Amino acid sequence: QVRLAESGGGLVQAGGSLRLSCEASTPPNDNDIIMAWFRQAPGKEREFVAAIPNIGITKYYGDSMKDRFTISKDFVKPKKINLDMSSLQPEDTAVYYCAETSYANRKDFRRGPAYDYWGQGTQVTVSS
Repeated sequence: QVRLAESGGGLVQAGGSLRLSCEASTPPNDNDIIMAWFRQAPGKEREFVAAIPNIGITKYYGDSMKDRFTISKDFVKPKKINLDMSSLQPEDTAVYYCAETSYANRKDFRRGPAYDYWGQGTQVTVSS
């Protein structure tokens, strides 16, 4: 059972920045994975934010995030990813979830049901 632990959420003013991190307990020899971020605002459906395969350098973003958010792999810990968010706006307020799936599910990586493991989420609140 893989466990995902998110950190870095909090309260920030509009226009500010935050970094979220997610560390997975995935075994070191399991590299065929995709890690991703989703978010869910109150009363709204879960939304794809960004994804990054453990192998390769390609990164994927939701349509409204690609210019403001950056997903990256941690240089020190192989199963840790970061999400750097800038120019945050009140509409970015949500619970942000880290998720992991097998690379075999890559065709559906923008959809939540494709993911096998989820973190508990971290709250991001952007004040106006």
